[in-house]
Amino acid sequence: MSFIPATKLLLRYSATATATYVEPSTALIHCLELAIERQSLKLTQQSHAQIMCWKLHQNPFIVTKLIISYATCQNPGQGKVVFGSVREKNVYLWNTLINGYVRNGEHEYAFQLFSEMCEGIVCPDDFTFSTLCKVSGEVGDIGVGKYVHGKCFRTGIALDVVVANSAMSMYLKCGSFCDSLKVFDEMPVRNLSSWNVVVNGYALSGELETIATVSRLFRLMDMDGVRPNVYTLSSLLPICGKSGYGRVIHSYIVRSEDLSSSSDVHLGCSLVDMYSRCGEVWVARQVFDRMESRNVFAWTAMINGYVSNGHIDEAVILFREMQIRDGIPPNKVSLVSILPACSSLAGLIGGKQIHGYSMRRMLNSATSFANALIDMYFRCGSICYAQRVFENENFLKDSISWSSVISGFGMHGRGRDAMYTFYKMLGYGIRPDMITLIGVLSACSRSGLVKEGIDVYHTAINEYGMKPSLEACACMVDMLGRAGQLKDALDFVQHMSIKPGPSVWGALINACIAYGDSETLELAYGVLIHLEPENPSNYVSLSNVCALSRKWDVVAKVRTMMKVKGLRKTPGLSWIDVNNQTHHFYVADKQHYCSELIYELLDHLSSMMKRVHIDFDLMNFT
Repeated sequence: MSFIPATKLLLRYSATATATYVEPSTALIHCLELAIERQSLKLTQQSHAQIMCWKLHQNPFIVTKLIISYATCQNPGQGKVVFGSVREKNVYLWNTLINGYVRNGEHEYAFQLFSEMCEGIVCPDDFTFSTLCKVSGEVGDIGVGKYVHGKCFRTGIALDVVVANSAMSMYLKCGSFCDSLKVFDEMPVRNLSSWNVVVNGYALSGELETIATVSRLFRLMDMDGVRPNVYTLSSLLPICGKSGYGRVIHSYIVRSEDLSSSSDVHLGCSLVDMYSRCGEVWVARQVFDRMESRNVFAWTAMINGYVSNGHIDEAVILFREMQIRDGIPPNKVSLVSILPACSSLAGLIGGKQIHGYSMRRMLNSATSFANALIDMYFRCGSICYAQRVFENENFLKDSISWSSVISGFGMHGRGRDAMYTFYKMLGYGIRPDMITLIGVLSACSRSGLVKEGIDVYHTAINEYGMKPSLEACACMVDMLGRAGQLKDALDFVQHMSIKPGPSVWGALINACIAYGDSETLELAYGVLIHLEPENPSNYVSLSNVCALSRKWDVVAKVRTMMKVKGLRKTPGLSWIDVNNQTHHFYVADKQHYCSELIYELLDHLSSMMKRVHIDFDLMNFT
């Protein structure tokens, strides 16, 4: 893009003016504003030259504009040169230079300028302290933040509302909610932003689990004469659903006409997400349907709610309606939300369609979307497509990308490929996390690579300092158990550094059943029932094991315990997709409209299988 030189702009501005005389400073200010708008370093330098020619380099207003222009053009160092040439520096000039370095991410220079400012004759004001408090929170340096906050007290403006709010936010971002709350308690005057910081702090600290805490916050806000706004309520909704207070907040939003009308989309998304997290997806759909206007975020929230609650059919239908009914194209988050539905229901064709759509819209370079694609292709059984996505250089691979590939190989029993990928990841200097470790151990377990799995486990614990989790220990027990090393598996369980959980004992139980170790099996079931006394599956499994051993007295005792506790096992569920329609079946289910035909065909197949089995036996006999 070509620009008119500042000299011509200055002359043109003067020529187009009326009979009144136009000051050069006014024309230069317009040139600098144009340079800021277009982020033109060339125009900024031309304006700077004209400022020097007209000897306006000591004009504080013009110099401030010039420093802002250099900062906007990502050249704050040149702005500092301009700043150094000014003989009388006021607080606004200091703030402009500091803010220029902050906007360009050069926080160290910003703090250095702040120290120089404090040592000079110019006293920092509320804008200076607010800016530096914000920067301290962004970099997470509580030491520097306390230094800035201490300077606030020395200058006597620590109790200013804006400065105090910035200090509270800084302490909160640095993980010190107690210090943030202390600043809040010492404030003589509070505004809505002050309360929003406190509410957000309570939400992050996990102390809003009870209705009493939320009610007390609302009462205190009301005593201060402060009404909650959209930010307040959207901070509360994600965590209030657990305590049952989400419905109370919902009713408050409905009663407040200003909230329900002016912020329908934002609060609507928060309500949809809250109800979906609580498992009340039908209520979330009612909120969604009553929203006056819906954008891509509202549709995505509802789609994600259906997927997370297992309503795959509705998620796919809604994804199509979003584009057909409202004409809203999905974004990266929408595509990531719907991909799990493809791996569960729509199959490989649906996943490929979404992949193709993302390529046409240039959305396939996002790391999160590429990771979701890898997982989807592996779950659909298309290993080659998953590898192609992973090997694509258009996205930046993170630890989740590597873990997805490792877990995918393990899912399909390709343990050697999983091990190769794991060591290749280490070769690139990427530190493994617990998800990576579990993926490798699962792959070794399915492929019978016991020695390799043990080596990986010890490498993660000893060389990378990872603390073993219950899931990783369960994978180790499962790996040893599948290989028939039941004694080593039991010894591993008994010498674990953490207390074995249900997943660990469950893995041992599966191994005992496979190799017929009834003694260890009854021991493991006894511990498992003690750990999960309300899980009916444990009682049913123990009853079946005892029945095989003809221990009918134990079977009767277990069944009696289930009746006393009122436990009933949830029936198994399976589904099949035929002609883009999903059919669900429970055990001994006769609710399907084709159930008679299905059972008739099943009986026919059973008869055919029996005849083939008899004929095969006769052939072997003869």
